[in-house]
Amino acid sequence: MKFDLTVRAAAGRHFSVKPPMPSLFDPIQVGGWALPNRVVMAPLTRNRAPGAIPTPLMATYYQQRASAGLLITEATAISHQGQGYADVPGLYGEDQLQGWRGVTRAVHEAGGKIVVQLWHVGRISHQELQPGHGAPVAPSAIRAKTKTVLMKDGAPTFVDTSEPRALALAELPGLVDDYRHAARAAVSAGFDGVEVHAANGYLIDQFLKSGSNLRTDAYGGGVANRARFLLEVVQAVVDAVGAGKVGIRLSPVTTANDAFDADPQPLFEHVVRHLAPMGLAYLHLIEGATGGPRVLEDRPFDYAALKHAYRDAGGQAAWMVNNGYDLHLAEQALNGAADLVAFGRTYIANPDLVARLQQGGPFNEPDRTTFYGGGAKGYTDYPFLPKA
Repeated sequence: MKFDLTVRAAAGRHFSVKPPMPSLFDPIQVGGWALPNRVVMAPLTRNRAPGAIPTPLMATYYQQRASAGLLITEATAISHQGQGYADVPGLYGEDQLQGWRGVTRAVHEAGGKIVVQLWHVGRISHQELQPGHGAPVAPSAIRAKTKTVLMKDGAPTFVDTSEPRALALAELPGLVDDYRHAARAAVSAGFDGVEVHAANGYLIDQFLKSGSNLRTDAYGGGVANRARFLLEVVQAVVDAVGAGKVGIRLSPVTTANDAFDADPQPLFEHVVRHLAPMGLAYLHLIEGATGGPRVLEDRPFDYAALKHAYRDAGGQAAWMVNNGYDLHLAEQALNGAADLVAFGRTYIANPDLVARLQQGGPFNEPDRTTFYGGGAKGYTDYPFLPKA
């Protein structure tokens, strides 16, 4: 909300006084959560959950980072079919939920807020990871030109994704139910809310984008049809746990996982206009290519117009930006463009990132060789700033 205070000067003239620009370290109300600052830990896949079960080491990892205004977990499979990478966590079994209870308890003991990212990978999978070793599912039977991760001799190994099969129309209500069930399970496991992963070329994004959706039924073709699955999923999740506990992640132009749409601006403006009346807690926007350039010359996109479309439709959710932000860019973004800023890889090596941002560094450098798989090294052993 913007304020414009009119002040009467001694000479009888009037002038406007605007309050100072919000800081990353100012509190903010987001949905049902009172957050102590506007720094968000972005979801980061770490492949440290054998059997899809969160571990005590994961509880330590998230607890270390609980000074963030909000923690978003690594992407978490809503079903066995939704899994696409080895040793990523799930939400579909009691052992998995019990593991997550240890994580949420640890974060809350440290005073943090944590939401889980609900994930179905669609075609970004391998048959070895699928139930009964069947084919991964997708809107259309188009193989993604990308890789996924299997564990070979205990080490993460990148392999080509498998050929998917096209989902039958009759299967889609069951997938929506999987999201609904996972959202309820997440809240029962102690999460403060959920983020629907509709980005980065995974299942929901595959339905959205013309490069991966060649369907000719009610879920393919024009913009409204391609957005139908996303809107049905989000409405189901909102009905399950309440809008104030729900966020969504979108990536209009990312190239991740062979994602492509021929005309993303009208597509995503349609999406946000229809999300507006749902009353979500936040919209999480990846600007540009995930983990890559913020501006893509061959895929221009107007994020300001997207936000205007959302606000003009009555949307009040917090606007979260993501992709390559540092302190300077983040503070600029809070001057009208954003309410929250998500930091990704910087959080891998800097568990006390909020404190480091407040004093302008120094920042630990991440060890890329330990990003995926492994144990405590490169996960929970990064140093904190010395206590004053």
